[in-house]
Formats: sequence, structure tokens, C-alpha cells
Amino acid sequence: MVPIGDRNLGGDMSEGTFLTREGCDKLKEELKILKTVKRREIANALEKARQLGDLSENAEYDSAKQSQAINEKRIRELEEKILTARILDNESISSDKAYIGAKLKLVDIDSKEEIDYMLVTEDEADYGQGRISISSPVGKALLGRKIGDIVNIRVPAGTLRYKITDISR
Repeated sequence: MVPIGDRNLGGDMSEGTFLTREGCDKLKEELKILKTVKRREIANALEKARQLGDLSENAEYDSAKQSQAINEKRIRELEEKILTARILDNESISSDKAYIGAKLKLVDIDSKEEIDYMLVTEDEADYGQGRISISSPVGKALLGRKIGDIVNIRVPAGTLRYKITDISR
């Protein structure tokens, strides 16, 4: 676990990729699938394409080779992220401000709608699950804020106005 303290977790991450434990586990699962299931599928597609004959004008073979290159590139990316991952230790991160891993309760000032978000890195972002990236406009605007703050966020559709009502881990 990495103690983070009160640092701005949206800044330079050259020391490694900050991830929650859950996010790291998700990347490991994706890596496992790419190395086993996906590699096997691609190998089968390559074998089928080879059986069709002349490889110089074989679109199926070219497509399978391209899929193989994309898969291997993603495997290397995931291995690097996992190798350099810095797992966030929620107990050592300030809970009075919004940092990576924080769960925020917000109220839309205009519509009075309540919204729940969790601030995460790009690798863990999933808007449908309420997990927003700290590099998104909303995530950037919320980072480092505290309970009671009113945040105005410029987005392509206009300006969002939120009040932070709770921060938890």
C-alpha cells in the first residue's frame, strides 16, 4: 500500500500508476484473458487463414495478424501498468478532501438531483458505474475540493454546478 497523505493525486504520476486495489485486480483479470483466451482465439484465426493458401493476398490472415499485434500491445501496456502500480491506501489519504478513491455525494444546484461519483484514474473510469476519471473535466474540477464547496464545471453542454455534500472512502 502506498501512503499518499495530502498530496495532489492528479499531478505527475511518473512514479507509477495510482490504482485502487479493485482497479488493479480488474487490470490483472483483463491481462489474464488477453494472454489465454484472446491469444488462443487469434492463434486459431491465424491457422484458419493459413489454410486458405497464399498469404500475400489473404485478408483473413492480415486481419488476424493485426489483431495479434493489437492484443500483444495491450498485454505489454497492462503488464507495465501492473508492474508500476501504486495501490492506494485509503486509510492514509485525507478524507476531508476529494482525492483518488474518494466517494463523493453531490447535489446539482440547478436540478437538485443527487449524484454519487468515485474519483479514479483513467484506467478505472466507468461512467455507468459512477467512477469518473480525475483527468475528465468533472474529475479535475472536483479534485482537492472539500465538503460544502460549490464547484462550477465547464463541459461541452454548458456549465454544471455541484455542491459537495459528503466525502467518504
